[in-house]
Amino acid sequence: MLLDLSHTIEAGMTTYPGLPGPLVCDFLSREASRARYAPGVEFLIGRMDLVGNTGTYVDSPFHRYADGADLDALPLSSLADLETVVVDVAPGTRAVERRAFEGFDLRGRAVLVHTGFARHWRTERYLRDNPFLTGDACAHLADAGAALVGIDSVNVDDLGDLARPAHSILLGAGVPICEHLTGLQQLPARGARFFAVPPRVRAFGTFPVRAFAIA
Repeated sequence: MLLDLSHTIEAGMTTYPGLPGPLVCDFLSREASRARYAPGVEFLIGRMDLVGNTGTYVDSPFHRYADGADLDALPLSSLADLETVVVDVAPGTRAVERRAFEGFDLRGRAVLVHTGFARHWRTERYLRDNPFLTGDACAHLADAGAALVGIDSVNVDDLGDLARPAHSILLGAGVPICEHLTGLQQLPARGARFFAVPPRVRAFGTFPVRAFAIA
């Protein structure tokens, strides 16, 4: 079964406080294209102007570190066909600590943190007081060999902590991060296969993905 874990990208939407929403428009409209082709033939060529942190997206190490792997350098083995470990946290939890991940075999797996926060998507509530992973939890995930870490929250870090320890630790260890996931309640605790593959863009750190799982 294919399970979609991504939010829809729409013109003007807000993904992160202070960042612009995407512009979605026509580069070549259907009407204008009719003059270029045979009678009855028309095409639409769309255009988007967006920041990398739009919708559901993946952060590469280059997002945090100038010498880190960019989107072009991320191996598919860190983004696709990953066995998952889904970690459910209690409703209302903000700081997800190390103990939430202890006792699991995380090596080579996508660790997906289900907080339920995605229910606030496209509301003001989604942009404050978010669930996040502590630095100690992220050090454990990196040491345990997690291939990717995902969360259904606005950020893997506390928005109020400008030191950004979760990003610093995970991306410093070469572990991609997938933020703004949704629908994680659909997944079994173990055994689903996770995919979140951005395009290969050189010297770029973050890009939207169509995240999904096979369960």
